[in-house]
Amino acid sequence: MIAKSLRLLAALLVTAAAATACGKEGSPPTKGPSAAELPKYHVAQGFSLPDSKTWSSAKKRGYFVVGAKEDQPYLGEKNPANGVYSGFDIEIAKMMSASLGLDPAKIRFKTIASANRETALQNGQIDYYVGTYTINDNRKKLVGFAGPYFMAGQSLLVRHDENDINGPRDLAGRRVCSAAGSTPYQRIQADYPKADLVAYDTYSICVDNLLTYQVDAVTTDDAILLGFAAKAPDELKLAGKPFSEEPYGIGLPRKDNALRFAMNDALEARQKNGDWKKAFEATLGLSGEPAPTPPPIDRYPAS
Repeated sequence: MIAKSLRLLAALLVTAAAATACGKEGSPPTKGPSAAELPKYHVAQGFSLPDSKTWSSAKKRGYFVVGAKEDQPYLGEKNPANGVYSGFDIEIAKMMSASLGLDPAKIRFKTIASANRETALQNGQIDYYVGTYTINDNRKKLVGFAGPYFMAGQSLLVRHDENDINGPRDLAGRRVCSAAGSTPYQRIQADYPKADLVAYDTYSICVDNLLTYQVDAVTTDDAILLGFAAKAPDELKLAGKPFSEEPYGIGLPRKDNALRFAMNDALEARQKNGDWKKAFEATLGLSGEPAPTPPPIDRYPAS
């Protein structure tokens, strides 16, 4: 059974180790949406945003530098063979670039760990960040947010034959894995202290442990877990309903209000013209979930 799980894990292609291995002869092909299924985004002509230092710098160099995740199936995933990023978050990043007058094909994506997001925005390593980045008041003190563009919620991923875990109240005495220091980890620790928590640097390692029967559940946002379940639908499933609200936003330099306002307008326009729904259906929608109604945009005042 462990051997079978490990073979399925290789098909996930989400950990760095798996990414290295998948380039070897005989490894399974990368799964996911093909380029033909993805929408094309019209690049705004004559767009100008001189009040944004971030936009002005990107315009001068000819492209945006965007922070992203690389190990989240159908959200932010990097192909180890060619370095190409794909997923719903990646499509959101491309929409923004096109709406702001820069060719999305020229975006330079850069993998930034969750713990380094604020620093990367503050020191100018990246122009903006799109990667399951929950908007909250504490983070607003450090960075700006456009959006939200998606509403996720904390959930549980279990093996397909697991019938005794249907929500967080069933976790007493069960081994539960999450990312070290993450909000989902902290919520389980505070609200469900009888769970036996295990922490790793990435969720993909948690999924590895779930498939090999070392833990009983993995917890994080349902959007992330849907991607993992879609990679191994016969082995993994989501259990119960989400038990939090996680509004995903586009992280920006905190003082660049001009860029934030322009991105909020761009998100609204892309939702109305159908690009948002098309992007979802070609990426995260492959998990079997229908496109939800986008959450209302939080147009909070200039800081």
